[in-house]
Amino acid sequence: MLVTWFVASRAGLGMTEFRALELGGWTPNWLLIALSAVLLLSGYFSTGYLWSRIVRDLGGAPLPLFLSVRLFMIANLGRYVPGKVWQIAGLAMLAREVGVGASTATAAAILGQGIALVAATLIGLGAVWTLAEGTIWQWLVPIVLFGAVLTGLVPPVFRSVSALWFRLARTEAPPGLSPSTAVQWLGIGIGSWLIYSGAFWVLVRGLGFEVPLISTASSFGAAYVLGYIMIFAPAGIGVREGFLVALMSPQLGPGAAGAVAVIARIWTTVIEVVPAAAFWTRHLTRADGADTHGE
Repeated sequence: MLVTWFVASRAGLGMTEFRALELGGWTPNWLLIALSAVLLLSGYFSTGYLWSRIVRDLGGAPLPLFLSVRLFMIANLGRYVPGKVWQIAGLAMLAREVGVGASTATAAAILGQGIALVAATLIGLGAVWTLAEGTIWQWLVPIVLFGAVLTGLVPPVFRSVSALWFRLARTEAPPGLSPSTAVQWLGIGIGSWLIYSGAFWVLVRGLGFEVPLISTASSFGAAYVLGYIMIFAPAGIGVREGFLVALMSPQLGPGAAGAVAVIARIWTTVIEVVPAAAFWTRHLTRADGADTHGE
């Protein structure tokens, strides 16, 4: 929360701005807000599909789409525990129950997180492009990042980067990883993040704000990455909101940006946790039924 306060204060956000915020003047469009929820949920489903695709490409058992989405979203509940390992550990445990080796499931989860970070970073470049307009950073940051991604796909570099990523995750890298396969995964990851970011833009429009597509949508991706790298914050809670306030303040003003950041956190949490909890309840019911039948 200290980080959130620091970033928000640097964006000019304080109690004065919140008190001055005229919530009564907002005109929410509930149809757009509902559409944003559907889009966000489809983004989660897309990311679940990416995980199952990586499992398959690593030689694991092919999983039906609904099953892979269900396992992925249940494991996502681990993101709300401090640290970044619980989601991966939970996914490995759940996948083992349906015949996927723990090492394959873990490797797929680690690769999926890496792909998501790269994809969100590329999407987040739109925010940098807008904020740095008229400065050298407007061109320098995208050139450096795109150059880094392209360099990372050179086979020797790709192998070294993959080994380092798995070393940071304290596990062994799976054999047979190739840049061409990684490009396919990245394409799916970028597609998922286009859905996530588009859903956020629809949400903000649904709250009654006339905001541009690229700078608004890309702010969501940039805030996600910045929140993720703060390992002490479960699911980036607090940190992501602080950065989102900083990125959205030029468009909305600090008070409205702060309100949108809080609403966006509630929005993402509810749409992630409620279906995941339902899936988890169904999973436990099935497990209890199987145990009873076995007895």
